[in-house]
Amino acid sequence: MSSTELPGVRAVAAAVSPAVGTVGVAEGEELRSVALPGLTLTVRSRPPERTGLPPALYVHGLGGSSQNWSALMPLLQDVVDGEAVDLPGFGDSPPPDDGNYSVTGHARAVIRFLDADGRGPVHLFGNSLGGAVATRVAAVRPDLVRTLTLVSPALPELRVQRSAVPTGLLAVPGVAGLFARLTRDWSAEDRTRGVTALCYGDPGRVSEPGFRAAVAEMERRMELPYFWDAMARSARGIVDAYTLGGQHGLWRQAERVLAPTQLVYGGRDQLVSYRMARKAAAAYRDSRLLTLPDAGHVAMMEYPEVVAQAFRELLDERGGS
Repeated sequence: MSSTELPGVRAVAAAVSPAVGTVGVAEGEELRSVALPGLTLTVRSRPPERTGLPPALYVHGLGGSSQNWSALMPLLQDVVDGEAVDLPGFGDSPPPDDGNYSVTGHARAVIRFLDADGRGPVHLFGNSLGGAVATRVAAVRPDLVRTLTLVSPALPELRVQRSAVPTGLLAVPGVAGLFARLTRDWSAEDRTRGVTALCYGDPGRVSEPGFRAAVAEMERRMELPYFWDAMARSARGIVDAYTLGGQHGLWRQAERVLAPTQLVYGGRDQLVSYRMARKAAAAYRDSRLLTLPDAGHVAMMEYPEVVAQAFRELLDERGGS
């Protein structure tokens, strides 16, 4: 349920001025701000290699941002016109006016963006929390989704991994504030190492320049006055979504998804259990499953070439659109 900023991204001046510090932007990327009623979203894009390509939208996980897709996006710019959104309260997007950080609230933000932008239907990508959000979008608005690619989607588990418990505890009222106070002396480097160890199957794959870029982003986000609130409320939103039954349950909604679906699971994922892969493959009616034994929670960051190839194969099955 957690993601970190992308190691390996070179920080340059952003097209949109953030409230604190400078948001990392990879070479060739652009940021724009989209104002909607009660909501402002920052969107990261990379110009496609040619006009007329089908649109794609990338949705990050808890604690992450659109930067989490910066390794994958250039590998697909010859087949899709890609954009990555900062969910409300994350990346460079400010909190939503209504304070709604539920999975439904995040899904509503994605739907409103797609409706306002007129880019649907899109090839929709989601990681972790973003995978739950993308599933809900595909279930309730099938007209907006061409295909679905889910990397370690945060779907309800009967037995949560022990390593995922601390992240889930953020949902308990007061815990986020307590953790912020207890860790106020932690450096940005300490925090970044901890997140990297949690999210990567092999933290050694992170380069030194990439690690430094991630530390800079950690420093920026820790200065945001709403950081812990956004984390806690979004974590609570995941826990609440796990308890919903009936037609609003995430597994029931997964069964309603009509779009061809590519699932990606990592064998070393400490946050979403590898054992959920087969259950997910059975739930999504038109699914393909890619399992990466050495990957962690963010396979699109660790093994972007492999994830890109899986999507290309999905695209080929649909005739390339």
